[in-house]
Amino acid sequence: MFARRLDPSHPSSLDAAFSASQGLGNAPRPRLNLLLSYGGWRDDALERQLPPLLRPMGVHCLEARTGSEAEDVLRRERIHVAVVDVSVPMTDGVLGAEASGSRILQILRRLDQPPPTVVVRPAQPSQREATRSLQALLAEGAFAVLDRPFPVESLLETLRRILQRHYAGTWPTGHAT
Repeated sequence: MFARRLDPSHPSSLDAAFSASQGLGNAPRPRLNLLLSYGGWRDDALERQLPPLLRPMGVHCLEARTGSEAEDVLRRERIHVAVVDVSVPMTDGVLGAEASGSRILQILRRLDQPPPTVVVRPAQPSQREATRSLQALLAEGAFAVLDRPFPVESLLETLRRILQRHYAGTWPTGHAT
């Protein structure tokens, strides 16, 4: 299971594979920048758990609680993977009509190297709405869509699939800036 590989007390097999393939030994390895943009998550357990779980693997979580913060991060940093909540407010304390998740997805899609993106959305009122929303999000470039609430293992498994599919099971090359 992917979650076991993330145990900080044990080097993960991905870490070992990366170090061996790069001949790095104990040298600093490239880090993977993960944009974690969330606003509508009622339970902050995930946002507390994810960065410490991923840090030992060289994943740097860049958190953005608003659309404005996410845009700022995207201007400053190269993002390798994005997790975007469609309910993220544009600015602090503003939800609903001001949600900017779609805008963040558009910005990500327009980047020179668009990162694989996991979209987090609220539970849908009907199967028809769920299907329509899923089709729209996939058309906007989402790699996967997760409905809130979801266990951290679901997101970890999705991140593992992204690493496998988009980065051939190894970390992106070069140091992130």
